[in-house]
Amino acid sequence: MVRRSRAREVTLQLLFQWDQNPAAVPRRAVERFARDRLLDDAEMVAYSLALLDGVVTNKDRIDPTISAAAENWRLSRMMPVDRNVLRLGAYELLFDPNGQPLEVVINEAIELARRFGSADSPKFVNGVLDKIAKARTADRGARNESAPGSPPAADTGPPSESAP
Repeated sequence: MVRRSRAREVTLQLLFQWDQNPAAVPRRAVERFARDRLLDDAEMVAYSLALLDGVVTNKDRIDPTISAAAENWRLSRMMPVDRNVLRLGAYELLFDPNGQPLEVVINEAIELARRFGSADSPKFVNGVLDKIAKARTADRGARNESAPGSPPAADTGPPSESAP
């Protein structure tokens, strides 16, 4: 398994725990879990914890985005694994400063859904994240086209993906 894929898997496990248990887990325990699962790979532990912190910090912006993209589905009715795979994917699409390519984010999320979710999870996750990605791309395109003939305005929103 590729290192970042494994780090995302550990992040999903931590998000699932965070989502399902109302009592906060001490940060030291979270960090130890990540270190143990990632075999003390300091770079991947930092990556996993940054993803976790990013999702938790931006949850109030991520959840409405998922709800809007998941037609006829309330977040509370989604399977916990699907909900947290979507949160992780939406965070990476919208807020991650590392700016992974859209295809990578969506494919990684589909693989997590396939591994930990139900038989229908990969298709569901793909559909919702694809909708979020298309909305993000359309929004950024509209911002850049708002002033024809002038340079694009500085992007104050989430970082864009790298050019292919």
